[in-house]
Amino acid sequence: MTSTDTSAPANGTGSPKGKTTSYTLLRALANLRKWWREAVVATVDQDACIEAIRGESMLTSHYVFMTMMSAGIAVLGLLLSSPAVVIGAMLLSPLMSPIMGSGFSLAIGDVVWLRRCLRALLIGSVLAVLFCALIVLASPLQTVTDEIAARTRPNLFDLLVALFSALAGAYATIRGKMGTIVGVAIATALMPPLAVVGFGLATFNWTVFGGALMLFVTNLMTIAFTATIMARLYGFRSQLSDKQNRLQDVVIAFSFILLAIPLALTLRTIAWEANASRQINAVIEEAFVEDARVDQLSIGFETDPIRIEASVLTPEFARNAQADVSRRLLRLLDRPVSVEIDQFKVSNDPGAAEQAQLERARAEEAARQSAQQVRALAERLALVAGVSVGDVTIDRDNRRAMADATGLPGLGWEGYRTLEQRAAAGMEGWDVRLRPPMAPLPDIPLDQEGALSDEGERLAALVEWAAARTRMPVVLSGQGEALSALADRYGKAGISVETRDTGPQDRIVTGWAQPRSQ
Repeated sequence: MTSTDTSAPANGTGSPKGKTTSYTLLRALANLRKWWREAVVATVDQDACIEAIRGESMLTSHYVFMTMMSAGIAVLGLLLSSPAVVIGAMLLSPLMSPIMGSGFSLAIGDVVWLRRCLRALLIGSVLAVLFCALIVLASPLQTVTDEIAARTRPNLFDLLVALFSALAGAYATIRGKMGTIVGVAIATALMPPLAVVGFGLATFNWTVFGGALMLFVTNLMTIAFTATIMARLYGFRSQLSDKQNRLQDVVIAFSFILLAIPLALTLRTIAWEANASRQINAVIEEAFVEDARVDQLSIGFETDPIRIEASVLTPEFARNAQADVSRRLLRLLDRPVSVEIDQFKVSNDPGAAEQAQLERARAEEAARQSAQQVRALAERLALVAGVSVGDVTIDRDNRRAMADATGLPGLGWEGYRTLEQRAAAGMEGWDVRLRPPMAPLPDIPLDQEGALSDEGERLAALVEWAAARTRMPVVLSGQGEALSALADRYGKAGISVETRDTGPQDRIVTGWAQPRSQ
């Protein structure tokens, strides 16, 4: 009788070896789960943690005030393009608390608490956006700065930043290390996107509005859902059934996927633009000799065609370089391009390109400082004149600045001249003129010898200034040589003068000439 071996192959799935491996893995997972419950979850005071989060996530007067102050600081920092001011707004923002509260209320199934957190978050966000919009409407600065533009194109990396920050924040909250929340507030930057939303609303820039709103929603949902997951891992007791918990897990995962898809597409666009920028720079360099250097490169991907402006420092001018670059980039990028290349010839000496680049940078810096000085002059002149900056006339070529002053009660010719001098302070080489409103001219006293006294000289100079600013003819009435000398002085200054020898002997009476009848 022949015996038969009925055992399965040693390498089959049903082999004793396979069963042993599966059993070992399951046992390791069970031990890990037991250790997690006993060594980690058991050490968390869940009730105290919930109460601490609940107390910070409600709608209070303190929460509303700090939200609005944070929003105001954030939008001012964005308008000024000041990262330090924006970071200060992040530190003040209390929005993290209701978002964390939403995540933990989801985890434990407390619907009432969830509604209160969402209410606080909604009211705080709306108030922040409206407050920022009001500040932007009242501000003369309404341009899209670098700080604003940086928050209009969220991508997948922003979601990852929010995810990692939320993990750290939820862990710190559960373990009672609330000081870490400060770093989380800076990393996720909840308030600046809301401020940019307010900027977009005030300026009707819906591209800025939509991009910033997407970034805020991304940070908000990522933090809330991550807090929910962390609370589940740390065993926070849930009032939901197993079926409800599984449904909640599916909703969270689906939401992450919905957020990730558009952000990934945006990231793909950003990656394409970065690669295209490198290719454009390389193509321009290849169009010139070896010692040439691309000094400045500006690419407008948002335009159609793509606008490319470049400055090249080269020892030899390259003919048809612009056409060659356009043709190559059209094939390479498969998109229409508009190329404009400015060539600047430098010598072949070593370091000539670097020197030219340095001189160009210095010239641009000098031009920038000059533009800032002119802008400051216009603002000062508008301030002393009591008008808007748009009412100030600036002639950069002839270095002149003029403005018509509004009438100020009690302010005479001397006061307006002093205001003009203050506006012109620090602007050497500029002809700054403040045209005051019409008013009576002062008489000019003479000394006993019939000449101008010290006070008379001061008033004569004041009348000369007033006539030069108003461009009106002057009538001088008096007697003696002082009258003719003063008339000759004003005539040389370009002032139309009419004299009358019928005035008193101790002074020269001044006045405005009446318009001649036709």
